Order: sequence, then structure tokens, then C-alpha cells
Amino acid sequence: MALTLTSLLKTVVENEASGLHIRGNSYSYVRINTAIKAIEDSFLSNEQVKKMAMACMGDTEKAVFEEKKSVDFSLDAQDFGRFRFNVFLNSGKYCMAVRYIPYKIPSFEELNLPADTLKKIADNQRGLILVTGMTGSGKSSTLAAMIDHINRTRRGHILTIEDPVEFIHVGEKSIISQINLGKDTPSYKDALRFAMRQDPDVIMIGELRDTETIEAAISAAETGHLVLATVHTINVVQTIGRIIDAFPMNQQAQIRLQLADLLKGVISQRLLPTSNNAMMPALEIMVNNANIKKFIADNKLLEIDKAIEGGDYYGMTTFDDSLVKLYKDGKAKLDIILDYSTNSDMVKLKLKGIRGGADDWENR
Repeated sequence: MALTLTSLLKTVVENEASGLHIRGNSYSYVRINTAIKAIEDSFLSNEQVKKMAMACMGDTEKAVFEEKKSVDFSLDAQDFGRFRFNVFLNSGKYCMAVRYIPYKIPSFEELNLPADTLKKIADNQRGLILVTGMTGSGKSSTLAAMIDHINRTRRGHILTIEDPVEFIHVGEKSIISQINLGKDTPSYKDALRFAMRQDPDVIMIGELRDTETIEAAISAAETGHLVLATVHTINVVQTIGRIIDAFPMNQQAQIRLQLADLLKGVISQRLLPTSNNAMMPALEIMVNNANIKKFIADNKLLEIDKAIEGGDYYGMTTFDDSLVKLYKDGKAKLDIILDYSTNSDMVKLKLKGIRGGADDWENR
């Protein structure tokens, strides 16, 4: 049977893979629990991959690819889900990186996220909520779960601006508009400018990728909207610093004051392999309180780590505490949590304290 894009996408779903790589003059590969694995009998010529890629694209995507030699878009695959595509060139060969997006929006519990804390953060009526992490860390799924919670519990208008639209939301208590960058709007900046005339209560921005988008997001939060967005940063302090540093020095004091008031929570995440060969998020969660507001306003960002460490009452957690919990619960092995930790020595000390004595770490 001839190899088709549909058969490759089915392979992703059937193997519970998170992604697929299709490459000209090469075999195709799936990503399963972070590992890349070749698909048997999947060799495709460059011309075959080019035809597959072009068949997926509409006129808009083809125009973007012609100009930039790379394009993002999403595709419905009928019975078994949606997929996010990036088509690009590699030494003149056509390649496609594909991410699987299930039709069913995952719940906090299904994502192994702390539901009570994230629901409380999402229940804010105004302000700014940031979900951060590297590519493939699960940011889109976390945001989708938060939007789904709002959709089921609040009457209002939810507006999402994405590049491309990933999870499809159906209105429950809220009505939902999903704006696709490129098809429905030329840029995040333009979409946010017009959003103010579209009467939204909640705005979700796919990525804060430049100063203009950050500025527009802060402005929207200041005018009484709840704004949720992703940032490609690895922890809470780096996230806040990245937002502030996006602006010229003469504006940074004002931005710090605005963030101190508007920022409701930062959820940073890393996906790590678990003991049963699945994937599990480790989280750093900051919930804004009086101390953290003061640290942001006074430019004492390094003090925020200490506030998170002592913020259990508010639902806060550090990455290392999250990793220790995964180990205590039997969900992750010691070598994995040490590899993914912020400070491996601190994790060892926390574990020694929990276990009530010194351990021979080399033999565990």
C-alpha cells in the first residue's frame, strides 16, 4: 500500500506519539515520550514530501512559504484529530514537523496539573496570566485546559488569537471566537487592536513574541480584560525579566509597576519521562501576592524564588519541589528528576530531609 500523509498521521495517533517528522529523501519519524523513532518502510523522496506539503496548504500558506520558506498551519484530519504543521526547507529538501492536537480538550486532571491552583488562577476577572516553557513542554495544552475551565464556568466572550489555531473550543457558558494569524488577521498587534472593539472578556494570545504584542497584552489587561499568553522562557524569574527587558530602559520602571499590579500568575513547565514511560509535567507556579508585587516593582526579581519557595499556602511551588513530589509519589526516577532539576544538590538535600537520613545516592 502506498505511503500517504493520512497513514502517517494515523501512525502518530495509534502509537500515542506527540509528533511526526517527514523529511525529503529520508524515512519519517515519530516522537514518543521525547525519543525520536524511525517508522518502518516510510522512505519518501523529496518530490513526494513536496507534493504532500503543497496538498496540505491553502493559497495563504503557499504565499507565506514562497516568501519565507517556512510556514505554520493547522489541519483537521477528520476522524482522528487535528495537527499543527510547520513546513520548512532543509538544504533544499522539503520537511514537515507535525504536532498532534486531540479533538478533546484535556482536563487539568488528565494533564496531571494541580487543578485547584490553576482553576483559582483562571478565575481572575482581569489581569495577566503567563504559561511558559520550552517548545514541546505542554504550554498549549495547559492554556487550552484553562480556557476550557473559563468556558464552562463563566458567562462572557472568550477571544483567542493563535498562530495557528490549535485546540477547537465550543461555546458552553461563554461564546468563543478563535482568530487564526495569517487567515483572519495579519499580526498579533492588529488582532489585539481590533479585539478592543469585539467586546471580549478573556483574551488568549498564542505567544508574546515581540515588544508590540507584549505592550498590547499589558494594555488589554489594564483595561479590565483577563489576558492569557505563552512565553518561551524556562522559569518564573526569567519570564518576568524577559517581559521587562523587551522595553527600552526609560520605560522599564513603568512596566515593572504595571506588571506588579496586573500579573496574576506564572505557570512554567517542563515535561519529563516518568517511571512507566509516559510523560509528566514538573511545574514552577507563582501566584502574585503582596510580597511578589513589591519584589517586581522594586526590581528585586531574584527574591521571587524565595517567595515561591515559601508560598505553599497560595498554591505556589518550585520546580525542584515539584520534582521531589514526583519522586516521592513513585512517578519519576531519581536520575530523571536530578537531570531536570534547577539545582540537583538542593533536590538531594530535600530528599534526604524527607527520608530522614543520608542515602548512598550513587547506588539508588
